[in-house]
Amino acid sequence: MVSFVFNGGALASVVLIATGKRRFNIDRPMIWLTVAIYAYCAANLMASIVNNSFARDAPHLIPLVTFLFFPISYSTWSITQKTTLARIIVLSSMAACFVALLMAVIQQYWIGVRAEGGAGNPIVFATVVCLAVVVCVAGALSGIERARNPLFYAALAGTIAIIYSGSRIVWLALLIAGIAVLLINHQRLRGRNAVRVLLLLTAVGIVIAAFGFQAISGRVDFLRSDWDALGTHDNYDTSLGIRVALWEIGLRAFHDMPVFGHGAGASQLLIKQGFHDQFAMDTGFSHFHNGFLTALVQAGILGAVTLAAIFVVAAGNAAWVLRNSSDPVERFGATMIVIVVITYLTAGMTGILIGHDILDSVLMVFLVCGTYLACGRQAPLVEEQALPPVTEGQALPSAEEQALPPATQELLRARQ
Repeated sequence: MVSFVFNGGALASVVLIATGKRRFNIDRPMIWLTVAIYAYCAANLMASIVNNSFARDAPHLIPLVTFLFFPISYSTWSITQKTTLARIIVLSSMAACFVALLMAVIQQYWIGVRAEGGAGNPIVFATVVCLAVVVCVAGALSGIERARNPLFYAALAGTIAIIYSGSRIVWLALLIAGIAVLLINHQRLRGRNAVRVLLLLTAVGIVIAAFGFQAISGRVDFLRSDWDALGTHDNYDTSLGIRVALWEIGLRAFHDMPVFGHGAGASQLLIKQGFHDQFAMDTGFSHFHNGFLTALVQAGILGAVTLAAIFVVAAGNAAWVLRNSSDPVERFGATMIVIVVITYLTAGMTGILIGHDILDSVLMVFLVCGTYLACGRQAPLVEEQALPPVTEGQALPSAEEQALPPATQELLRARQ
C-alpha cells in the first residue's frame, strides 16, 4: 500500500508539474539531499555500464525510480501547511501501531508464524512499525497532538507487535531511537510529561515481561545456539551462520571489484556461487544482510559512499535544526529524520537497508516530510500566485454599487 501510494502519487505529481499546475519547490536542504540521492542512483548506473551488464541489471535498476521521485514529491507535498502535515503523520503512525498489533496477534496465535504484517518479511514489518512507535512518542512529547494518552497506548501496541515479529536487530533500533527522542525532548520531560513517560516505560516493561518474555528468550536462545554451532562445529547452516557466510562472500566479491562493483543484478549469482564454492551449500539470497556491504558489492566504493551521504546529509539537516530552532513543528520534522536514520542504519547492519519497495518508499516518505517540516518552505499554489495583488488605495465597492448591473459597475470604476 505505501509503495503504491508513494510511487503512484509521485507519477501524479509529475503530471501536475508538467502541466504547470504545480511548481518545483527548491530550497537548500532539499537540493543537497537530492544531490546525494541522485549520486547514489548514478553510482549504480555507472556500475552497470562499467560491467557491460545493463540488460541484466535493468530490472534491479527500476526500483531506483522511487529515489528519483524525491524532489518531485517534495515539491507537491510541501503545499500542505506544516502543522497539518505533522498532525497527519502523528495520527497515521498511531493508526499503524494499532493495526500492526492486530495483524501480529492474528499471525502469532491463529496462523502460527512470526508477525510480518502485510510485508511478507518480519524485519521489514518490524522496521516500519518501529518508525511508527517512535513517531507516536515524538508527537506526544513535542506537543503536536494534544491527545497524548492515545499516542502512548499506540506506542505500547506497536512495541508488542515488534516483539511478536522476533526481529532482534529492530529491538535494538527501537531502544536507540527511543532514547534519542527522549534526549531531543528532554526539556519537555517535566511535570505531567515526565509522569506519562515513566508510566509508558513501566507499561512497556510489564508488557515485555508478560507477553514478550517467551518470544525474546526464544530468540536469544536461538542466537546462543547459532553462535555455539558456528564457533564450535564450524556450522554455517543456521541463521547467524548464513549471515556470516554472506558477509564473507560479499567481502570477497568486493575485493574483486572494489571501485565500481559488480552491478545491481549480480548479487544473487554471486551469493549462490559463493555458497557453492566456499561452503558447499545450495543457498540463495538477493542481498548480503548488510546494507552497506550490499552497496559495496553492487556499486563499489562509489555506491557505499553515496549511500552513506544520503544519511549524512539528512542527519546534518536535522542536527542544524535541533541546534538552532525552538519551533515545535520544525523540531518534530528533525526528530523524524533522526528516527529514520537510526532505525535504518541499525536494522541494516544485519538485514535490508534499501532495495525493498516498502523500505524504499517509507524512507522517501520520512525524508520528504522530515526535511520539509524541519527546514523547508511551504510552496504556494499556482492559483495563488496568479491572483492579482490588491493595492492599498483600491477601495472596496459599496453595497449600492454591488446592487447595480455589472456593466454599470465597470463604468463607475472606469470613471474613478
